[in-house]
This record gives sequence, structure tokens and C-alpha cells, in this order.
Amino acid sequence: MLNIADTLRTWCRDQRPFALATITAVTGSAPLPIGTSLAVDENGHVVGSISGGCVEATVYDLCRQVLEDQGGARRERFGYSDDDAFAVGLTCGGELDVLIQRITPAAQPCLGAALAAATQGRAIAVAQVVEGPEPLLGSLMSLSADAHEAAGSVADPATDTTVADRARAQLRAGRTALVTLGGSTGTCPEELSVLVHVAAPPPRMLIFGAVDFAAALAQAGHFLGYHVTVCDARPVFATAQRFPHADEVVVEWPHRYLERTTVDTRTAVCILTHDPKFDIPLLRTALRMPLGYIGAMGSRRTHQERLHRLHQAGLTDTELTRLHSPIGLDLGARTPEETAISITAEIIAHTHHATGRPLTHGHGAIHQPSLPALAIRNSAVRT
Repeated sequence: MLNIADTLRTWCRDQRPFALATITAVTGSAPLPIGTSLAVDENGHVVGSISGGCVEATVYDLCRQVLEDQGGARRERFGYSDDDAFAVGLTCGGELDVLIQRITPAAQPCLGAALAAATQGRAIAVAQVVEGPEPLLGSLMSLSADAHEAAGSVADPATDTTVADRARAQLRAGRTALVTLGGSTGTCPEELSVLVHVAAPPPRMLIFGAVDFAAALAQAGHFLGYHVTVCDARPVFATAQRFPHADEVVVEWPHRYLERTTVDTRTAVCILTHDPKFDIPLLRTALRMPLGYIGAMGSRRTHQERLHRLHQAGLTDTELTRLHSPIGLDLGARTPEETAISITAEIIAHTHHATGRPLTHGHGAIHQPSLPALAIRNSAVRT
């Protein structure tokens, strides 16, 4: 639902009822991720998309029915039709589970407040029951990063506490995810699947080394939605004029900056200096932090010398396996721009646990399920 937060916030502010269709599960090559929504108001206005066009007309009709019936939430599944590729289905070959529910803003004030926070750039989580007892389907609860208590309720107090704890964990991780709860009399008597929608600040890309490659990488990182920081200890090179696509340029010794700044499991650290006096203290710090990606530029010979120095500095083999060096995928890159694409391609592949191989050489589904549990174990930290 956060993909259409601006419009939904307006509808909630105007107390305008609407039907909300949300992707709750994805199998195979469905085009959009879980949590993506389409909404229809009582006047027939539609916003958002859940399939890129394949099943939109049918979902629109179902939304109108839910609005007219004023009934409970309903679940639908859409998949590929082998008999008729033009029938209702996903011609890309995937399957979608969709929850369709009526939203009455006056009855669910926590949603309007959460949407307002999301559009203002504040971190927020919205928990939505997508599978379980019929009376609970579509129940909503919201939680902000600085709130001790959740707003709204999905069930009984014990279940609410359990859902709030999981929503808080997802908020720290900065990821939307489907979580399964229930089966425990003391904490969550009902078995539930809860979709936790998360709006969080953009992930960070920390580029160390104010070189020409850094300028191209900053532009690529900005394009991908990262908050980009370029850091270098040399003030003559680390200037805002040289890096117009960076959100900030910092003049400081790299390892000292990394020690004091805020990072999390989505943070990508790209070290382009290939100078031991910068690289070794920086990598000694970075490889012991819960970062999403750590890459360092340099030749294979430089990499081997770097590994030797890091071993001498006390890093273990396990810690060193986290280092991507030489940085980037093998694309034959030569120019700074090509190198930036090589690096960001590796970051994307690493983030989504993908191989980086050409799709023509692969088999099976193109889009693999994400692994949100990895992020839950490594919550955001300030060092």
C-alpha cells in the first residue's frame, strides 16, 4: 500500500472509503513484489497497479464489488492460463495472492496517520492480517520508529503484542515482509499470516575515495535510490562540486567516519581508494559491522596483498569472506561509468541473493523469493 501512500493519505484525510487490493504472496515471475497495492474509491477512481496490466481489470471489478457489498475482506489468486493466455491471468507465468478489503478511514484512523508519516519521510510499519480467521482478515496496526505503543488492533491484546514485536523488528530491518505467527496460547492463539509494510529512509551507499570512479558510482547509486555519501580524507578532492549526485561529501579519515555514522543491513560500502593506509583500517572496521555489502577496488594482486594485511590485523577467514574484491561483476568494464554499472550490478545481485549470470543461461523462475529473515537478525545499529 505504501506504493500509493500519497493518494491513500488524501482519501483518508477526506474520509473517502475505498477498496484496497494488496499483493500478499508471489510465486514465480510475477512482476511486482508483495505489499504492492491498487485502490479504487467510491467514485471509481483507481490508483496503483498489482500486475503491470495483466489482471488489473478483474481486480478493479472485485474492488467495486467489495465497496458495494460493504462486506469483509476476500482473497483471490491469479495465475497463468495455459488454455488461453488472454484469459484472466499472468502471462508472465507467475502467481499472485491478493487480499481485497474495504477501508473506511473513520473506522481505521491508524492507517491515515501511518500514511501521513510515510509521505513525510518518517519510518513507519503497518501490519495487515492477510491470512487467518475471516473476521480478522484485513485488520490493521501501525507502529512508528519512535513510538512505544502500536496504533490499531488486529485481534486480542496478546496477539497485538506479538504482531507489534514482529512489526518493530521489520521496521528496524527496513523491509516489507510476510511473517507467520500463532499456535501459542500465551502470545498468539490464532494462526495468522501478517504482511508488515515498511516505509523506511532510503538505504545508504558509502563511497570511500574521492576519485573519478566515485563520481560515476555516486550517480548510479543516486539513480537506484540510495542516499549517497562520498568520504575522503583529502579536502582538495572531496568537494561537492566534484560529486554533484552525492547527497553529502565528507572530509574525514574513512574508518573514523564509518565508526561514527549510522549504518544498517541495507548499507552498501564501496572502497575505491586501493591505498593501504586508508583501506586496512576501514576494512578492519567494516568487516565487523552488520552491513549489507562491502566491496573494495583493486587488482587481484592488490586483493591478495590486502587479504594478507587484514589477516595480520586480526581478521578471521569468516570475516574476510564478506569482502567483495575485486569489486563488481565481470562485465568487461573500462570507463568509470561502466565500472559503476559493474559495481551496482553486483550490489543488486548480492542484495537479492541472485547469481549475476545471464538470464538466458538460467532455468526456472526469474524472480526468486526474498529472504527477509536475514535482515531481522541484523537490526539497524549506530556505531
